[in-house]
Amino acid sequence: MIELTAERMAAAMGAEILKRGDGGFPGSASIDSREIAGGELFFGLIGENDDGGRFAARALEEGAWGVVAGPGWQTELEATGGGWIFICEDPLLSLQMLARAWRRELEATVIGITGSVGKTSVKDITRSLIPGKVHASEENFNTEIGLPLTILSAPAGTETLVLEMAMRGAGQIAELAGIAEPDIGVITNVGPVHVELLGSIEAVAAAKAELIGGLAPGGLLVVPSEAGHLEPHLGDIPGLLRFGPDGDVEAMRVEAGPGGSLVTVRTGAGTEFFEFPFFEPHNVTNALAAIAAGLAHGAALNELSVRTGSISFSKLRGEHIEIEPGVLLVNDCYNANPLSMRSAIEYLTSLDTTGRKIAVLGLMAELGPDQDLFHAEIGEFARDVGVDLLIGVGDMARGYSPDRLVDSPEAAAALLAGLVEAGDAVLIKGSRSAGLEAVAERLTARPDAAPEQGTVG
Repeated sequence: MIELTAERMAAAMGAEILKRGDGGFPGSASIDSREIAGGELFFGLIGENDDGGRFAARALEEGAWGVVAGPGWQTELEATGGGWIFICEDPLLSLQMLARAWRRELEATVIGITGSVGKTSVKDITRSLIPGKVHASEENFNTEIGLPLTILSAPAGTETLVLEMAMRGAGQIAELAGIAEPDIGVITNVGPVHVELLGSIEAVAAAKAELIGGLAPGGLLVVPSEAGHLEPHLGDIPGLLRFGPDGDVEAMRVEAGPGGSLVTVRTGAGTEFFEFPFFEPHNVTNALAAIAAGLAHGAALNELSVRTGSISFSKLRGEHIEIEPGVLLVNDCYNANPLSMRSAIEYLTSLDTTGRKIAVLGLMAELGPDQDLFHAEIGEFARDVGVDLLIGVGDMARGYSPDRLVDSPEAAAALLAGLVEAGDAVLIKGSRSAGLEAVAERLTARPDAAPEQGTVG
């Protein structure tokens, strides 16, 4: 519930109150009139091809607490009955400004997380480890629309906000940080992602580093011990925590346990034993970033270590599913780039299975002019580390020099259904534009497919 008066909301949004409603507070913010269940504040966002203001009247009819729309809908909305009506020049900007006002009202500690790889997993682990009342981004609510919606869905009494921040171009992280005003920033890494948009890895690093300038006064920053292209932007930041080898938060010993990884973590605050419900080395690294964020927050090591059992991950990120007896599917098709591809393939080949290691790979998007080279390198890497069968999906996947090439996710699912045998392990990985979730959906829809417990990563 957004516990601000209508007058305070109007002031925060830079909006005019056209019509007054019944009082109280909106339960949440919404941008989709089809999802109005009653009590929401609907924002009629203006897009390239449509103006969401045309759905504002419908939202009121469906029981919205109020609506925010552009000036072109004033006459139509004046004729409606019930609900608060706010008129503004830019509903998206008003959404963002209201989110910032609610963030300040909450007085919660805000942790902002970005990076080329692993930001969602770090967000998921951080959300689980931090004690107290924590509210975090759901799924991919990490954009200029999703982030303010996340903040506005935080209930009164929230003590910590864990916010994922996506980057599609220069200036976007700065925009998100301006809304969230993070007290703690986490940059997981910088790699060849979005090069097509920004031109170089150095430009990607500069875009991620915008988070530094957006930190609240006295804010703390968490970065890898080997920061690579990010290093020139770090300067003499006093509140800097590094995670990874020889960092402030380091894994001294990693062992395989019955349901995950047993990790001895060394920090400046001492050493602690963590039992994580995942095996993947890259998720151990993600966990170190989350522990560093927790320490920056002021949590004690033992407060973090006792909460590892609550860790769960967002969909399509390393799910383990037995698609038929003895056949393991690693469903990691949420997104892909050269860094995450290497990590996923290494994990596939590390699995202790008796059969083949099969990689089903779709394209890696937004890699710029060197995209062919990146795809070729991944194909070569897969063979070098022991992938037995590489199946490419789509024309761009031809660059992997796959053993088999199919033109669609549906064709990949049909091929797999006919060739997997007991003991095989199958990785599905590609950028979202490859649509490889359809492979997993078709295979897991079979009656003999069942998720394994405790193995998501």
